[in-house]
Amino acid sequence: MFNSAWNPTLLIRATFVLHGLALLAVIVAPAQWRWVLGALIVNHLLLTATGLWPRSTWLGPNWLRLPAAATARNEIALTIDDGPDPLVTPQVLDILDRHGAQATFFCVGEKAARYPDLCREIIRRGHSVENHSQHHRHTFSLLGPRGFRRELEAAQHTLSQITGQRPVFFRAPAGLRNPFLDPVLAQLGLTLASWSARGFDTRIGDTKRVKHALLHGLRAGAILLLHDGNAARTSHGVPVILDVLPAVLESAAAAGLNFVSLRNAHS
Repeated sequence: MFNSAWNPTLLIRATFVLHGLALLAVIVAPAQWRWVLGALIVNHLLLTATGLWPRSTWLGPNWLRLPAAATARNEIALTIDDGPDPLVTPQVLDILDRHGAQATFFCVGEKAARYPDLCREIIRRGHSVENHSQHHRHTFSLLGPRGFRRELEAAQHTLSQITGQRPVFFRAPAGLRNPFLDPVLAQLGLTLASWSARGFDTRIGDTKRVKHALLHGLRAGAILLLHDGNAARTSHGVPVILDVLPAVLESAAAAGLNFVSLRNAHS
């Protein structure tokens, strides 16, 4: 399931070829440099747009849904980002306990270091902790190979030391990335995971809207995204995830779906 060898996608291979041909064209026909520059600009705009599309697979492997075997078992995944949060995470864990549901927590390394007991409690209750970068910087998608490696390795070390389990999945902050990320993921043995449905619950405080976005078309194999860290608040000041989560778990149970961690959903 988790590959350590980097296998460039068709888009990345085409980019390598294009740059090689561009160099050759400038040497052979320097007068055509404007056309060459134009082709390179279009290529880089395509790469940038692809990196701004969190559910894209054009830059590398990306879990958008659970594997076929998990789908056949009527499994579904709940992923929870940006924690741990000392107020919200314990309440989320209690809700999950009441419904007998497993979840995957994509934790930020520096927050985990601040609240290590919360991370250990996540593991103790049968969930998994995965890598969501060390600092969750808004400029994450602008990093190069060294910057990506520093962020991911730091989070790997932090989370492994705290939980005793090495993360095997990674989710980029806001899902944004660039072509330099995939080789680093391969080197570290990490698999990129996105989602099939999200409620934008860091920005939307309307419980009904978030719930509808998550439950619309709910079916086996889905990967749902909510946030315990940076959660928006309802008009009553309640973190949205706490209002939405029980209804999501109840709807899935009524549909005969079983919540599992990403780790347990492999073929």
